[in-house]
Amino acid sequence: MPGIAIVGVQWGDEGKGKATDLLASRTDYVVKFNGGNNAGHTVVIGDKKYALHLLPSGILTPGVTPVIGNGVVVDLEVLFDELTALQSRGVDTSKLRISSNAHIITNYHRILDKVTERFLGKRSIGTTGRGIGPAYADKVNRLGIRVQDLFDESILRQKIEGALETKNHMLTKVYNRRAITCDEIFDDLQQYVERLRPMVGDTSLELHNALEAGKNVVFEAGQAMMLDIDYGTYPFVTSSTTTSAGAAAGAGIAPSKIDRVVGIVKAYTTRVGSGPFPTELHDEWGDLLRSNGFEFGTTTGRPRRTGWNDTVITRYASRVNGLTDIVLTKLDVLTGIERIPVCVAYDVDGERFDEMPLSQSDYHHAKPIYEELPGWSEDITGAREFSDLPANAQAYVRFLEEHSGSRISAIGVGAARDAIIQIHDLI
Repeated sequence: MPGIAIVGVQWGDEGKGKATDLLASRTDYVVKFNGGNNAGHTVVIGDKKYALHLLPSGILTPGVTPVIGNGVVVDLEVLFDELTALQSRGVDTSKLRISSNAHIITNYHRILDKVTERFLGKRSIGTTGRGIGPAYADKVNRLGIRVQDLFDESILRQKIEGALETKNHMLTKVYNRRAITCDEIFDDLQQYVERLRPMVGDTSLELHNALEAGKNVVFEAGQAMMLDIDYGTYPFVTSSTTTSAGAAAGAGIAPSKIDRVVGIVKAYTTRVGSGPFPTELHDEWGDLLRSNGFEFGTTTGRPRRTGWNDTVITRYASRVNGLTDIVLTKLDVLTGIERIPVCVAYDVDGERFDEMPLSQSDYHHAKPIYEELPGWSEDITGAREFSDLPANAQAYVRFLEEHSGSRISAIGVGAARDAIIQIHDLI
């Protein structure tokens, strides 16, 4: 039985939550393997909309065990606020499991994230200010606090003191902020310990045993390929590994346990924050995509940058992630557009690039080379079979598939949970 990794192909907000939710009814475990509460998934069930930030989307499906893996950084305040909000709406959250090796976001991480962005000014990266980057930096610098540390008061105090030795120098001498005391961080974390204790375990072992027993396990990425710390548009990226390889490391399972890799591609492209974006639109078409697609951040509410679909990055993601399937989302947003451009290559100073340019500088100067396809005006939100789509919509999907490097196995045609066309089975 399969382990399935779900990864974003663009710069995030492609609809990974919808894809995970599509699989969840036939899944035993859904694992978030990277990131923190710096991104969000919106899932619509009936007339109810759920915005998830830290929790795996599978928590909304009865019978599924949701898991926060070791590759995630956890803000405990956000975690328990999300759990309380879901519980108040009748969602059973009792099966949540959290890796004892996951790292904790503290208040000093959040403070440093915000003051550093302000200090950088025009060179700012566009972070969410949630403390994600500083928490990952501490992890790499071996100054991090892990979930397991919360249950040993002596170790917890030692680790807080060790982290604050350097951070207070930065806060007071560079950023002109007050120093943070060990007690305030310790007391803040301690208030969550007993509520957290029953959820924590060796999730690596639990997931290994589940896969060995023939259970279906879905690994859900936060962020997306073009925000990957190694393969994204560095330095305008997130601080973790967002690829299928990150699923194994961030969940604590062997790479050989991942049988399928499903890439989520929006029918157009969006981006939040700073950084290059070759197909970005600064005209009425960009406004139309933002309005029709309701392109505002689930976590921050920021308007998303919008542009036409870019098959160069889809091919890139297909190669790096080893995509076996693509779920194409938000096709309905393009309804009513007479001619739809699709980026098939880049022009960099007169040279054509059919694949990603080698250097950051070249990518910053890349201009899209478009092919235009005829659009459609028919409402497609009720389509449930590929043959239900207008001929031009079918041709658009086939064109994207031909240029993507992987097959399109499902198509999202609306916000509703069942507004999806399944062409190939994902499990």
